[in-house]
Amino acid sequence: MARWEFKLPDIGEGVTEGEIVSWLVATGDVVKEDQPMVEVMTDKATVTITSPRAGRIAELGGKVGQIVAVHAVLVVFELDAGAAAAPPAHANGTNGALAKKDDGPAATAVGDIRETLPGMGAPKAARAQAAPAESASPASTYFNDKPLATPATRKTARELGIDLKRVPPSGTQGRVTKDDVVAFSRGASTPAATGGRGAEVAAAPAAPREKISISAPTGAEATGRGPLEERVPFAGMRRKIAAKMAQSTQTAAHFTFVEECDVTALKALRARLKPAAEKEGVKLTFLPFIVKAVVAALKKRPVLNSALDESTSELVYRKYYNIGIAASTDAGLMVPVVKNADRLSLLDVAREIERLGTDAKNGKSRIDDLSGSTFTITSLGADGGLFATPIINFPEVGILGVHRMKERPVVKDGQIVIGDVMLLSLSFDHRIVDGHVGAAFAYDIIGFLENPDSLFLTMA
Repeated sequence: MARWEFKLPDIGEGVTEGEIVSWLVATGDVVKEDQPMVEVMTDKATVTITSPRAGRIAELGGKVGQIVAVHAVLVVFELDAGAAAAPPAHANGTNGALAKKDDGPAATAVGDIRETLPGMGAPKAARAQAAPAESASPASTYFNDKPLATPATRKTARELGIDLKRVPPSGTQGRVTKDDVVAFSRGASTPAATGGRGAEVAAAPAAPREKISISAPTGAEATGRGPLEERVPFAGMRRKIAAKMAQSTQTAAHFTFVEECDVTALKALRARLKPAAEKEGVKLTFLPFIVKAVVAALKKRPVLNSALDESTSELVYRKYYNIGIAASTDAGLMVPVVKNADRLSLLDVAREIERLGTDAKNGKSRIDDLSGSTFTITSLGADGGLFATPIINFPEVGILGVHRMKERPVVKDGQIVIGDVMLLSLSFDHRIVDGHVGAAFAYDIIGFLENPDSLFLTMA
């Protein structure tokens, strides 16, 4: 047996390294050409890298969560002597592009580069299916050597241990749907788009989720309780979120300003506009009003829409208003961005917030939807509590935390009445924003929310 090294391809766009999110193969597995092997996350996208040739996996070049440099060995293959003598016909569908001669037979391109950031569920996805049994006929077992499927469908297939090539497609243009995969995992047949080729095929058993546990204290297992601890890789989106949070707290000098806001008038305005919005097919929440209030306040205090370029020691004032809306997803906290919020109507902002939130929760966010924010709003809705100290979405210089509305006694015209009140928590980078400027910005927002009719005077 000869050994052949497969190196992390040059993904392009200035990417120099990637993080191993999940292995789809294991040492000893026999893989086919173009079989998915590993998911790698870069700053640009999540990439599924496929095998450039058939062979047996001798070594894996890193563990889940490990950072691997471009051109570092990713997988070592064992090949038959005849196969080793000939270079692979192609490197993941890139018209035969090969590595430099002095680097050995390293790959230079990747497989499926997806423009989404799917939710990272289990720390190790189910292994890809091995080669089909020799007794099975390719014509009756395989429906497409390169099946069409969305990233969400591929993720479901990996979790269930299903080879997409074996799933009869029912979608348009022969696309395999998520329902096709689920039905196949249950042993059911689905109608193939090619018309009646969907013969029932036995589903492969799902591979178990990998768990790394520490043994319980002496005698614990004898009691039937089993291990008392479990370890899973701190990797993928969760680790990127942690790195971003750490960068913010270690770089920006945080200070937080908290004040209450009487939103009784805002609540009444929303109630009046809600029926008209529903006729337009729009779900009108309080967030679009808050976005508009933030934009109006940013125009009054331009320093809050700036960012510090530490490489040049310049303060960059942005003349555009891209408002990030923090959203909780299965993958962790993500910040979809409402681009050019100052140019959008209230209904357009509402539509965009709903679209971005739905895509984020379904793992379908585009890279462009998650970048370019100039200021961020975070809200926990009904779980918003009293107040919090939100962490700045670095390199922005401020963030607004919106908390739960509560009925409370308020004084109006010398009388105590029941009003709808919520607290706003704003954190600022004290290196750039002075305390009185941050407080003035907070009161600007509160003024627009307590007198929401004034927002219409500021809208472009």
